[in-house]
Amino acid sequence: MTEYPYFASFAEESKPLDGDKKKLDDILGQSILVLDFKIKPSKQNKGTSYATIQFKIDGMNYVVFTGSSVLSSQLEKYKDNLPFNTVIKKINKYYTFS
Repeated sequence: MTEYPYFASFAEESKPLDGDKKKLDDILGQSILVLDFKIKPSKQNKGTSYATIQFKIDGMNYVVFTGSSVLSSQLEKYKDNLPFNTVIKKINKYYTFS
């Protein structure tokens, strides 16, 4: 009889990012601790992606969703530095960590 592996032995399941939802504009200028993030293809805008960012303010976990390519590229570039403190700023039409 052939033995087959259990799904759990090879699956790379990622844990969901927990926290209450916030809007990006509601946290502009506030100091946040970025804990984790995920970048996925957008279902609404084909060919683009969006980031889910998990962060902490005053000991509470939150998540924010953004299609900002600047924030996404900064998250990818500095993922080895997580968690990190930052402030999200809006400069003209784009968002950035500072």
